[in-house]
Amino acid sequence: MANHISDETIDYVGILAKLELSREEKEQAKKDMGEMLDYIDKLNELDTSGVEPMSHVFPVHNVFREDVPSCEDGREQTLANAPERKEDSFVVPKTI
Repeated sequence: MANHISDETIDYVGILAKLELSREEKEQAKKDMGEMLDYIDKLNELDTSGVEPMSHVFPVHNVFREDVPSCEDGREQTLANAPERKEDSFVVPKTI
């Protein structure tokens, strides 16, 4: 392992994660973290100069409708499914 994780780092990560680790768990965590960092180092060796940055693996397109302003407030459509209404409001059971 090229990356050496200190006991203090493991203790600090344990505090942040609100974990109480036994000595064996701390040793395993050090080993696991070291392996993860080694893997990241290996990935950093790859030549990505010709790779375009992306946020998703597949192209993502906006499938929503265009936001077109209108003067209509949609009140009637909203109240159309109301089980009971009074003027322009829903009628609901009284709560205390």
